[in-house]
Amino acid sequence: MNVTRGFTGRPRVPDPGLPPGQYDAGDDWPVLSAEVTPELAAADWTFRVDGLVERPLTWDWARAHALPGSAYEGDIHCVTGWSRFGARFAGVSLDAFLDQARPLASATHAVAYAHTGYTTSLPLADLTGGKAWIAWEYDGEPLPAEHGGPARLLVPHLYFWKSAKWIAGIRLLDHDEPGFWEQNGYHERGNPWEEQRYSGD
Repeated sequence: MNVTRGFTGRPRVPDPGLPPGQYDAGDDWPVLSAEVTPELAAADWTFRVDGLVERPLTWDWARAHALPGSAYEGDIHCVTGWSRFGARFAGVSLDAFLDQARPLASATHAVAYAHTGYTTSLPLADLTGGKAWIAWEYDGEPLPAEHGGPARLLVPHLYFWKSAKWIAGIRLLDHDEPGFWEQNGYHERGNPWEEQRYSGD
């Protein structure tokens, strides 16, 4: 298993390891969701890659787990201001799924969508090259439902609203198509180090 090391209301203490405007949440991992947590069993979970690809494909739980395992150990950052150091996730690199679906040269962006209907948009470059995972474990245990289990998208170098919980698929496009929060005033990319919280930042 490959391991990749990482890239309001509380007082902000300057820390060179924190993006601007963030605080260290310590062992706390706040539960923030735009939707009600679904009752989604691993046996019923699927993940699809479609859109501008040569081979639209769908994986069930067993097929996804048959892909080479990969892990992330590093930091995560929420747009609401908290950060966690040393978060440990395991699953499969998104590259493994994309390698099988084979994106077309015209693909530049993606919409990640959840089993609940939630969507978020990302440049394809932020999902490839070892930057994103489909994660189903946290700290050596199955990912809890309130944090996106049975599986979530993990894009740790961007604000965490981009890491869609209860991930159902990735649709590749040749243009940006704003997702839920992007349509409601959040930044189209969400880089914590540039404090891209809202549209116009």
